[in-house]
Amino acid sequence: MTDERPIKADSEPLLYYKSKEDIIEYRKKPIQLKLQWLQVQMEFFHNAMPEKAKKIRDRLRAGAI
Repeated sequence: MTDERPIKADSEPLLYYKSKEDIIEYRKKPIQLKLQWLQVQMEFFHNAMPEKAKKIRDRLRAGAI
């Protein structure tokens, strides 16, 4: 699954687009593989998240705010 559109970082926002065919192919992948991809994405976002955002997230989860 590749996005054929070129990315122009200086002139337009990063958009994530997948064709209907890409989605159909993704649905054929084993669930274990999809879960591994999800885990990797979550780890990346957690590591990239600023500490202030993590504190706010934790407070939201705890119902403090």
